[in-house]
Amino acid sequence: MSRCEQWRRERPRNCWVFNGIWCVAMEVDILEFKVPVDNNKTVFVWDIPPVLTQDKVNEQLFHIFSSFGPLYLLKVCPNAPLHPPGFYGIIKFYSAAHAANAQKRTDGCSLLHTAALKVKLCSKQTPHFLSGRNTPLSHARCLELANHCLGFNGWTSDIITLKELTNEEEGEDEEDGGGVRRRMRFGCLMKLSFPQHGVTTKGAAVLEETFTCTGPEVLLQRRCKLQRSVREKALAQAFSSVLLILLGDGKVMVELKRPSDRFEADETEDVLQVNEFSLSDSPADEEEDEDEDWDLTVS
Repeated sequence: MSRCEQWRRERPRNCWVFNGIWCVAMEVDILEFKVPVDNNKTVFVWDIPPVLTQDKVNEQLFHIFSSFGPLYLLKVCPNAPLHPPGFYGIIKFYSAAHAANAQKRTDGCSLLHTAALKVKLCSKQTPHFLSGRNTPLSHARCLELANHCLGFNGWTSDIITLKELTNEEEGEDEEDGGGVRRRMRFGCLMKLSFPQHGVTTKGAAVLEETFTCTGPEVLLQRRCKLQRSVREKALAQAFSSVLLILLGDGKVMVELKRPSDRFEADETEDVLQVNEFSLSDSPADEEEDEDEDWDLTVS
């Protein structure tokens, strides 16, 4: 038996042949530009004594846990009144693998130059109504995640089209001091590129606002704000079709999500989803989960 044949029989199960070359599989993790809702991406930290201020605890926990992977949320809260003084922390990762690794390597360690802290993963099953949730990240979160994984030079964006669709005078509004009611509507098409990976995608959005115009300065301010907002919405929509594939050796690959199976391949070409928003209904870059009720069920 040749050495090659012997190795084939004894090779690990995670090996395969690609173009005549034996390849060894490595651990991979896939990140999407959407709000993470799975409970296995959440880590809780307990028994934080009140030696440091709440802001200082927040700063140090971010420094520690962001070293394991990009964070969607880090929140430090004071203990409930019936408990001893101190704090607890809630850390939500984009990746379940990053959360598990962080918990394993920090549980029982003196993270804040104090006694050993408890670090546990949330063990409760993700509710069925949340499991299919696909809320895209805000513009600021998209930039934060892309820059963390790819670097500031790892991607570029360009405006293909930015056009004012309407600017209609709706008549005088006596209640607002005789100003003119205007409705502005902008559409934007953005191109998002990842030059090092040869990947390009597009995003589009339409945004409108109705306001009382009392002068040219107000009109200019509203127009500039709406133009900026629609650019950000279009870029966030472009990011929503991107997958970041994190390889076990630290490298990152960029892929695009496959179009829905309900479309044929030739039908999806040049088809682009357009998101339409009202400016009053889309506050900029809020903490989507900041005020949600946290279930402290852990493993």
